[in-house]
Amino acid sequence: MQYRTLGRTGVQVSTLVLGAMNFGAIGRTGQAEATAIIDAALEGGINLIDTADRYSQGESEELVGRAIAGRRDDIVLATKAALPMGDERNHRGTSRRWLHTALDGSLRRLGVDHVDLYQVHRWDPTTSDEETLSALTDLQRAGKIRYFGCSTFPAYRLVQAEWAAREHHLGRYVTEQPSYSILQRGIETHVLPVTAQYGLGVLAWSPLASGWLSGAVRAGREITTHRADVLPGRFDLTVAANRARLDAVEQLAKVAEEAGLTLIQLALGFVTAHPAVTSAIIGPRTPEHLRSQLAAADTVLTADVLDAIDAIVAPGVDLAPDEKYDTPPALLDPALRRR
Repeated sequence: MQYRTLGRTGVQVSTLVLGAMNFGAIGRTGQAEATAIIDAALEGGINLIDTADRYSQGESEELVGRAIAGRRDDIVLATKAALPMGDERNHRGTSRRWLHTALDGSLRRLGVDHVDLYQVHRWDPTTSDEETLSALTDLQRAGKIRYFGCSTFPAYRLVQAEWAAREHHLGRYVTEQPSYSILQRGIETHVLPVTAQYGLGVLAWSPLASGWLSGAVRAGREITTHRADVLPGRFDLTVAANRARLDAVEQLAKVAEEAGLTLIQLALGFVTAHPAVTSAIIGPRTPEHLRSQLAAADTVLTADVLDAIDAIVAPGVDLAPDEKYDTPPALLDPALRRR
């Protein structure tokens, strides 16, 4: 396992991060398997676990909390808030009111008195940067969080948050957690240059592109990723973007084979090769999935392999642009772009 400094914090984290989104109802991973996965991840050198209150409505945090009991100090623990937790209109977002309440809930479910990294799960357009950063700064000063970061922010929002922190003398985000894979390279255009400029650590989620790069989606074979049951439209081969992805996967599989790598090693090695990326977040549902992904822990791609990848999916290109999560609200809601 390799280790890198998380942004400007001085904290050393593994280049593979254990993501717990699949723990609980979402991935049908119960306590026994979650504990086995965490045990194996820690033994394999992973030292950062990432979860969120939203994952199975808190169940993921509960499973993680029980699994890490007694060894908290050896783990860099991260969770997130902002996405809806139920139907109550104020049980979401990044207001001071909700962030304080949400963190208390996360700490209770995790069974800890603090988290190392508390992340804003999505940018909340209804709340000012000053409000959010002020609340996070106070939680940090209270000792409930050590650092705070954000997830899936557009580049311009990262810049705005930096300005707000300096203007109002508040704490700054130390990390950004974007979606990034060989098949979705759009963040290379704006987001990664901004994170590098401001010294943010980058924890990349979905490096296996929801299973497209795990070997579960191949031409002429049955699709085996469970994500196809949850989000069937993303694997519908009548959709042009999905046909483009399948074509890219077949070409990438040949590159991996010629390099003596699995497709998973190629995919994870690509993400961690970018100078702006700190770590890639893996989200195994089973110990078997984890083992196949840990095999990429020390993968270093050569320049010729990276050039071959660029020839298949050009830098800065998203093969499925409709699946971006940082699209400005005005592009999604006509009412926001008309007088």
